[in-house]
Amino acid sequence: MFAKETYIRRRERLKKDVGTGILLFLGNNEVGMNYEDNTYHFRQDSSFLYFFGLDYAGLAAVIDIDEDREVVFGNDLTIDDIVWQGTQPTLKEKSEVVGVHSTLPLGDLAGYLSRAAAKGQRIHFLPPYRGDHKIWLNELLGVKPQEQKAAASVDFVKAVVAQRNHKDAEELAAIEKAVDISTRMHLEAYRLAKPGVREATVAAAVERIASDEGIGLSFPTIATVQGQILHNHGYVHTLEEGQIFLLDAGAECSEHYAGDLSSAFPVSEKFTERQEFIYNLHLASFQAAVDTLALGVPFRNAHIAAAAKIVEGMKEIGLMKGNAQDAAESGAYAIFFPCGLGHMMGLDVHDMENLGEQYVGYPEGVAKSTQFGFKSLRLARPLEEGFVFTVEPGIYFMPELIDKWHAEKKFTEFINYDKIEDWKGFTGLRNELDYVMTKDGARLLGTVKKPMSIEEIYAAKNA
Repeated sequence: MFAKETYIRRRERLKKDVGTGILLFLGNNEVGMNYEDNTYHFRQDSSFLYFFGLDYAGLAAVIDIDEDREVVFGNDLTIDDIVWQGTQPTLKEKSEVVGVHSTLPLGDLAGYLSRAAAKGQRIHFLPPYRGDHKIWLNELLGVKPQEQKAAASVDFVKAVVAQRNHKDAEELAAIEKAVDISTRMHLEAYRLAKPGVREATVAAAVERIASDEGIGLSFPTIATVQGQILHNHGYVHTLEEGQIFLLDAGAECSEHYAGDLSSAFPVSEKFTERQEFIYNLHLASFQAAVDTLALGVPFRNAHIAAAAKIVEGMKEIGLMKGNAQDAAESGAYAIFFPCGLGHMMGLDVHDMENLGEQYVGYPEGVAKSTQFGFKSLRLARPLEEGFVFTVEPGIYFMPELIDKWHAEKKFTEFINYDKIEDWKGFTGLRNELDYVMTKDGARLLGTVKKPMSIEEIYAAKNA
């Protein structure tokens, strides 16, 4: 939690940016995993955290712009609660810490909103992403779950995005802490991932570091020798000579800000000749993307630069042909690089994805593409000071995708399908680092270096 002045300042700006009405914030509740009292790990809603900082279940809040009033709704613990959970500050004490002086029982929220609506006040709410919130909104406002996304306040969304997209010094310090923990997780994997070790063993080791040094994970760990599956959360294989191990893992620090890194390296002592070529091509694509990063330059340019560099390399080994820039702009590159280059990062590892990538990652008037490959580009807008984002090109050989495109004769002017057949079992690899845009350009986040070059990887494996 930051100083209360931080939260007061954020709420004041939000009131000015939205202008009128009631801003409704629903905090997260405990949710049963397989019965009510056996709950999932509690994680507070990120927008609630950003503006109110209260990391407790069972809360809601309103900012009444018209009345210039802020209210936190919740219930103090009963003796039964205290027996099982221990004691907590009172609701009033919690709220005072973040500069809110009005509190009401949670049961009063519906009446408060009903009276506001009767007075003609607009009630703004953000798009819900949890089933219990959808039910709650239906009870509070009478908006059916299937209608809530469309009924959510665009003005509210844009005002939240305008603040959360720009990280200040306090936030950057927290993010850097999360990135450093994440890097230590990856360094452990470099040392541990060897022939005969299980994927599950590596995943458990890196997750222990996150638990020891932070709040926990910023997203479910990917630890796999089947890197061609982009989000493979199964840890069922035992590592073998000649494979590539892919780790995508990050920590969440005590302030709940995220780190997000990925690494790919040989299970054996060294890459094979074929693996080394693809890995170095990937590094070249990474550098091509980083070289474009500048204030005012669309992040889409970095994505295209990485894609074009991948095409150039694939031409060298006969898998692609034609003009590399044209292949990148057309989308033909996506047979090897079907995901987006990066995304915003902050309190969410994909920051504010629940509010809509169109608002977070795209400028006003520019629609997000629906084309395969480009549709997964979460960030395309011109970069601004304070943006925190990831850079993560990858190269993947997905047999199912190759077969599908071959059968459909897609992009035959750029792709040599007969030559790719011999590469279908290669798997996939990627690296990811985290950056912040400053007035002087993009700055790599983290004080601990993650290995990137082949020489650095070999050194890390033997550390």
